[in-house]
Amino acid sequence: MWKPTNQPATPGRPTEPERPSATVPTAPVATEPAAQARPVTTTTSDQATIGKSLVIKGEVTGSESLYIDGRVEGSINLSGNRVTVGRNGVVSANINAREIVVLGKVRGNLTASDRVDIRSDGSLTGDVVAARISIEDGAFFKGGIDIRKAGSKPEEAKAAAASAAPEPAIAARA
Repeated sequence: MWKPTNQPATPGRPTEPERPSATVPTAPVATEPAAQARPVTTTTSDQATIGKSLVIKGEVTGSESLYIDGRVEGSINLSGNRVTVGRNGVVSANINAREIVVLGKVRGNLTASDRVDIRSDGSLTGDVVAARISIEDGAFFKGGIDIRKAGSKPEEAKAAAASAAPEPAIAARA
């Protein structure tokens, strides 16, 4: 709210503690597209949370980071963002993200454009494709690891692997 600078501000009553004003900001609508053009870097305020009691079955997609403390079955595709499976999280899904941190239980394949981090209480059953991987002492991991350069597309790596693999022998026919 605008106040002239030459008038003194009136303090609150001395018997009441001062409360912060709950005014609604009156920003023009034209600033919204500028806010959407910000870089992909995320903060804790840009992180969605799936709570302990929530169960999601299906496909999870979006453009913000995700913290899972509940149960998810299906697929999670948040490329460019971080997916964290909390200590109470149970995930039966393939996860595709920039960064994946496993503190709970995951059953599915992980594809990360940057890194996968399996913490000491974490459990992962599935294959990992990432540029970097970290597995702490005490963590459970069962699956394969495919390290790819950052920025390498999975299609290019599959094509390179297929061209390097020898042709299968054709069985003789009688």
